[in-house]
Amino acid sequence: MVSTKSWLTIPKGSSFSLANLPFGVISTEVAPSPRIATAIGEFALDLSVFAANGGFAGLDTFGQQQLSVFSEPALNAFAALGKSEHYKVRIYLQSIFSENTPHPQILRNNKDLQSKVLIPLSAVCNHIPFLIGDYSDFFVGLHHAEKAAKVFNITLARNYKHLPVGYAGRASSVVVSGTPIHRPQGQIVRQLGAPPVFAPCHDLDFELELACFMCKSNPMGHPIPVDDADDYIFGYVMMNDWSARDMQAWEMGPLGPLNSKNFATTISPWVVTSAALEPFRTGQLPNEHEALPYLREKRQAAVHDIRLWAELKGSSPSASGTSTTLCRTNGRYLLWSFSQILAHLSISGCPLNPGDLVACGTVSGPDRASHASLLEINDNGALSLDIGNGESRTFLQDGDTVTFHGVCGDDEYSLVGFGTCAGTILPAINALK
Repeated sequence: MVSTKSWLTIPKGSSFSLANLPFGVISTEVAPSPRIATAIGEFALDLSVFAANGGFAGLDTFGQQQLSVFSEPALNAFAALGKSEHYKVRIYLQSIFSENTPHPQILRNNKDLQSKVLIPLSAVCNHIPFLIGDYSDFFVGLHHAEKAAKVFNITLARNYKHLPVGYAGRASSVVVSGTPIHRPQGQIVRQLGAPPVFAPCHDLDFELELACFMCKSNPMGHPIPVDDADDYIFGYVMMNDWSARDMQAWEMGPLGPLNSKNFATTISPWVVTSAALEPFRTGQLPNEHEALPYLREKRQAAVHDIRLWAELKGSSPSASGTSTTLCRTNGRYLLWSFSQILAHLSISGCPLNPGDLVACGTVSGPDRASHASLLEINDNGALSLDIGNGESRTFLQDGDTVTFHGVCGDDEYSLVGFGTCAGTILPAINALK
């Protein structure tokens, strides 16, 4: 376990402890060009400026050509260097910030460089961390699937416990935390048997998910072996796969969701590396069906113990900035691991590439307090949720802000967290009558 002590002051309870060091893409007013950074405590370390000023002088295995990746506007090139290089960089940066750093001259004792490379997180603009080529979303949160089936009085598909169920998403509408989300509009059936009408979505929902970014390609026609799949994962983010439930109910058959999902998907800006999450591996949900050989993972602790929760700040002036916790769940509530998801996604020979985004689906727990969507919490609008200040919700209203949090660990000085994943709902644009 990495030492939690640093010469840099890191507040107790920070998600960005020395044990974490997630990577992201930032810009500032003074330097508006996006470039790569890592988060530590209340600061972003500008890795582009750090590299240009000899910051990696103590990492003699990292050449000039490799250093250039930190000036890129996305993490794709850095990710494509491979997990051994990510590991070297992260371990080296941990040594730079360690209380007993072997390289004090590089940053600890260099106030001038500190002033150039340590930027308060409050002063940075976060950007989408990767140039996303493809996005696939899965449905492996068993409790979510079972509750959704119960709400709609249907039976889970026979294939559900035999393979990770998924569908192709829309990469162009993936946005970074803090981006406002316009209410979607489309075809809706308001009463059973009635014809569809065109209208803004009424039943707007959130879905609390986890997702991984790829760092390695597999050639077309060559599946990824399940026990090698972790080598293809750069790291993880939280995801809000916003969902238009009334639009979804009408368009689902026979090919699944389209416009009810493609209007916006929000991700957290800092990518937590696989290495940072490794100490928090745990077992996934049991499956009474034995997986086919290509999905049989040797590792027993295949998912992560990540505490996840969602908050809602209401839209009315009386809310006064207060938030209501909507759910508390955990990354362990998955029937299939990300390694199994990638093995299945590629078993047909589908090629994956650095920057591809793959999500697991809604990470719900077994009871209402841990249900990670309003569809489950409110039984698809049958119940009303009290959010305080005299407000209640069945689904999201314009002006509502939904914020996700995620963190691993119990030691408040060595937490590994994701920061936040937030979005505010704006009215639909030019809704047709």
